[in-house]
Amino acid sequence: MKWALPDPFVIDIRVAEEAIDDYHHVNNSEYLRWIEQVSWAHSEALGLSLERYQALDRAMVVHRHELDYLAPAFAGDELQLATWIVECDGRFRLTRRFQLVRSNDAKTLLHARTRFACVALSSGRPKRLPEEYQRIYGGAVVEDELG
Repeated sequence: MKWALPDPFVIDIRVAEEAIDDYHHVNNSEYLRWIEQVSWAHSEALGLSLERYQALDRAMVVHRHELDYLAPAFAGDELQLATWIVECDGRFRLTRRFQLVRSNDAKTLLHARTRFACVALSSGRPKRLPEEYQRIYGGAVVEDELG
């Protein structure tokens, strides 16, 4: 697979009928659901599970999504969704990039970027990244030539 950046974290997706909208392709809301799914899977693989978030009273919440839809996906398509952490400022922010590819023809269907902000779970107020987040997420940053 030709990925936009090196060493992606990847999940496999098979498009279910329930993901299809009245235009007979994947509904936009599914892409966001998949982005959340791969983000959590990557965080867990790095050692930051929901339980760890709760123990540290911190969460990374979406501040901004940018999605570029390049081609539609259809029921039964086999997809691969990749993510990379491309920024961790060590204070409040984390940015991920995403690339969705259809497996049978290697066509990129989506490029996306999500910026997350760190908040306290107990209050919802902005809080600094715990040292553990800085170390783990910061250590996973992949240089992004697009900035």
